[in-house]
Amino acid sequence: MSETVSSSAHGYQPERIDLPPLFAWPPRPLAAFKWLTMGLLFPWGMLWIAMAIVAWYFLTPDLSRMQSLELDWIMLIWCRNAALLTLVAGGLHWWYYIRKGQKLDTKFNNRWPATDDDKFLWKDQVKDNMFWSIVSGVSFWTAYESMTYWWYANGHVVWPTISDSPVYFIAMLWAVFFWNTFHFYLNHRVLHWKPLYNFAHELHHRNANTGPWTGISMHPVEHLIYFSVFLLWWIVPVHPIIIVLTGLFQGISPAVSHSGFDYLKLGRSIRITTGDNFHNLHHRFFHINYGNSITPLDWVFDSWHDGSEKGKAILKRRLRGRTA
Repeated sequence: MSETVSSSAHGYQPERIDLPPLFAWPPRPLAAFKWLTMGLLFPWGMLWIAMAIVAWYFLTPDLSRMQSLELDWIMLIWCRNAALLTLVAGGLHWWYYIRKGQKLDTKFNNRWPATDDDKFLWKDQVKDNMFWSIVSGVSFWTAYESMTYWWYANGHVVWPTISDSPVYFIAMLWAVFFWNTFHFYLNHRVLHWKPLYNFAHELHHRNANTGPWTGISMHPVEHLIYFSVFLLWWIVPVHPIIIVLTGLFQGISPAVSHSGFDYLKLGRSIRITTGDNFHNLHHRFFHINYGNSITPLDWVFDSWHDGSEKGKAILKRRLRGRTA
């Protein structure tokens, strides 16, 4: 059962983070089913799936054009990805940070983004984050996605149609969320290797106080590793909608999880979960919560910080003798 962590000077403190019911022992099949169908997908997962369907059928060039790597169709995909990222990250930023639609209510950190800090380009955190997200992030995302289409268009993998394999297609929709979060844990642990952290990952960690544009604000080397998530589909055949969904989840969902606010509050009654406190704790403390709660590898490897006093004890234990 969740417990509320008391507030502190650092900012709003949400509830303790529990393991998803899917991984409970003894098994809780009804709770696991409810989590798989609602907890995992509602509302953001359903939005990414809907966006993937629309993007594939209406915003992506025909696969027949992709047999050769031509700049024209690749740039169309780049523009599509940049526009969708701007729609989500820009929309959340407008509500939370420009309009300040709910002020500091449910904000993890009481500070606003930095506007005079030398560690950011132009001394401005938001402009810095937008630059790295769009110029580098969208470019690597688009490159991997385009190469995957090219791989399929040239017959190296034959994609299964929805009509021939409807159950497989639906299963792979869920698989995207588990594969992406599993991949994120692995690449994130690599990025915390001290030489690679100092060279690349430190750029992302300058954002201890995150915002929507922080999500994929990374060094190009980190983008190269981070978006390699597409490579699984070079071996495992999937419908192109799954490929689009992989990019959307990897490229846009971090804008939500890094939003800096636990909930999006609209009016008096609408409250939608946004910021991921599990990852927010990683930005605060570095040596815990390398992955996501969806795929709880941190729990397996004893780096799970649930936001409680028990989590603090785990952090202290991990910090003993560490320098990076």
